[in-house]
Amino acid sequence: MKLAKTVYIALGSNKGLKLQNLQSAIDAIFITVGAIEKISKVYNTPAFGFEGEEFHNACIKVNTELKPKQLLKQLLKIEKDLGRKKSSSKGYESREIDLDILFYEDEIVEQKSLIIPHPEMHNRRFVLEPLLDIAKDIAHPKLNKTVSELLGECSDNSKIEPINKWLKNPKKAYSFSDFNFIAIEGNIGAGKTSLATRISKDFNAKLILERFADNPFLPKFYKEPERYAFTLEMSFLADRYQQISDDLSQLDLFKDFMVSDYDVHKSLIFSKVTLPEDEFRLYRKLFYQVYKDIARPDLYVYLYQNTERLQENIKKRGRKYEKEIQDEYLEKINSGYLNFLRNQTELNVKIIDISDRDFVKNREDYLWLLNEINS
Repeated sequence: MKLAKTVYIALGSNKGLKLQNLQSAIDAIFITVGAIEKISKVYNTPAFGFEGEEFHNACIKVNTELKPKQLLKQLLKIEKDLGRKKSSSKGYESREIDLDILFYEDEIVEQKSLIIPHPEMHNRRFVLEPLLDIAKDIAHPKLNKTVSELLGECSDNSKIEPINKWLKNPKKAYSFSDFNFIAIEGNIGAGKTSLATRISKDFNAKLILERFADNPFLPKFYKEPERYAFTLEMSFLADRYQQISDDLSQLDLFKDFMVSDYDVHKSLIFSKVTLPEDEFRLYRKLFYQVYKDIARPDLYVYLYQNTERLQENIKKRGRKYEKEIQDEYLEKINSGYLNFLRNQTELNVKIIDISDRDFVKNREDYLWLLNEINS
């Protein structure tokens, strides 16, 4: 999964339904660009550089995986979709919507079609006032001054006034406020870690990731499954208990909820597939002794992918010890999960088929998946 970048975008409108234009732009940015972290107040500002109606201006903080030129292309598309038409005039003019990239992390971009940071932002009070609401201590990477300092030195004396109306963050439509602990589960290569990680970043959740990569028996198991199956499952049993006990007992006052990329019951599901019947019966007794007091997730999400997609994902991530995984093994694991979940009465379960979706590369698929989880 790509590393998300923090960007700051200025919005302005002085034509038509100005507040609605700003909200429509924010909604479109959320759908096509990335999660919106902060939204400034809306300010009433005079037209700058020409005679025209007063503007509504605001700034937003966004996390995006788009590169600078991709981001610019998407913002131009949103402007066009919201009714802005290209003018042959080189001067300033009224517009339904204006979207400008102010900062892209601390990167400096100087290209013919794109300059970041915005070359005129330090001279424009209608940009700096709303930006101060959400980024007062952010430093300009070329001028080496914070937004607060730039505003203090700005020579623009335009009268800027906040209005008593607020823009809504579309992220709030995908609320996880009803849950304290969400477990994301799935077969090998289903995308559970990618989803849990993205949810944690977008919705301020404490992230709990399984420490499977540190298990020395995993590569041995894939080479000699009959020899190392019981040893592997016992090591997972101990490690998952230790990790989940530690993480669930350590409250984080600065996080809204917890999300993990596994649930402890996966130990039963995998062991039933990998162990002989007599060893599984022994293992199951140990499991229930160990986990009898462990807290259950408020929501259990199972990401179903067909075997073909699972193999594609396994191949993409390129772990050497997974390259020999057979279709039959993945199908047994899928069946094990589904049989377990269909007979569950104590877990709040959602099974979501994502075989025809790619929520890692396609943001619309990601938002669709969030909607399915919240429905």
